[in-house]
Amino acid sequence: MALDHEIELNSLGFAKPPSETRVVVAMSGGVDSSVVAAKLADEGYDVVGVTLQLYDHGAALAKKGACCAGIDIHDARRVAEEKGFPHYVLDYENIFQDAVIDEFADSYLAGATPVPCIRCNERVKFKDLLETAKDLDADCMATGHYIQRKLGPNGPELHSAADARRDQSYFLFSTTPEQLAYLRFPLGHLPNKDATRALAAEYGLAVADKPDSQDICFVPDGDYASVIEKLRPGAAEPGEIVDHEGKILGTHTGVIHYTVGQRRGLGIGGLSEPLYVVKLDVDKKQVVVGPKSMLATRKIPVREINWLGEEPFESRSEWPLLVRVRSTRPPREAILRPTGPTTAEVELLTPEEGVSPGQACVFYDTESSRIYGGGWIWRG
Repeated sequence: MALDHEIELNSLGFAKPPSETRVVVAMSGGVDSSVVAAKLADEGYDVVGVTLQLYDHGAALAKKGACCAGIDIHDARRVAEEKGFPHYVLDYENIFQDAVIDEFADSYLAGATPVPCIRCNERVKFKDLLETAKDLDADCMATGHYIQRKLGPNGPELHSAADARRDQSYFLFSTTPEQLAYLRFPLGHLPNKDATRALAAEYGLAVADKPDSQDICFVPDGDYASVIEKLRPGAAEPGEIVDHEGKILGTHTGVIHYTVGQRRGLGIGGLSEPLYVVKLDVDKKQVVVGPKSMLATRKIPVREINWLGEEPFESRSEWPLLVRVRSTRPPREAILRPTGPTTAEVELLTPEEGVSPGQACVFYDTESSRIYGGGWIWRG
């Protein structure tokens, strides 16, 4: 008996025609997600566009550089109309407040330097929105993130984007294997952002030349402190600026105005050497400063680890990897030593400056573009 011919997989990896494959596209209104939606619609997929309203679009927050302000919802809707697929706006304000903004405020007040974009991906976009996509009977969900999903011998793997300058792996390390099975990232293989804008022009999208968003969407002009003061009135309590031996060098108007590694704007002049913020002591309301050498860190405690390797995380005492401790830094050689199911100590082979609690530590393969997950830096 002759075997049936295998059905060829479509570009999203399903053994059926694009017209029978439903894909929910998370649309922010920017050029990246708009291109994803237009591309998939042009390829004949059953596209459903979804835009999240994440916070109140009042005058303080409706601004350029934000990812989800009112103008962005309008831009996403216009792409859907032009390309002829349905588009929905979902009110996720309460979810976003509870899952992202409140923790951002609390961790900042605790002296950490949080990365709310990671929590948004983890707790909102890849959790609640992903479940909504399943409720809509979608086969998968696509986003405009610059990261790659590749099929390995044991299933889908997470890989860095082809364009290292656009790579968003630092913000997506907490993507679980279950989420990765459902997600698609159609832009991750592109050589650069110019290629994305060229596609936008090819599809006739009005957002082809729209500037990229720069700031955290709910933080106007990058002014974290003013947002914290609105969220937590009275949080900016004054205190002392001290050196590492406790000597008082000056005063400050609130720990929330400082971050580890900061040099400018300390308000303490007349010193023989430049000083940097090396620690924020919230309990004592102190900003601790010291020479640059005090910023060098070799050992980093990491928790809430999301592990994406086939071998169990605790199956080895040491994992030689590359790690990235800030989104703007290149990966560095390190040894990862598990201390529990979701905790570890990371030892950097070369010390890094400005490692701060609240930042992520993301794990990369030493010889390929693969990402093995990551965790959150904390005090220990």
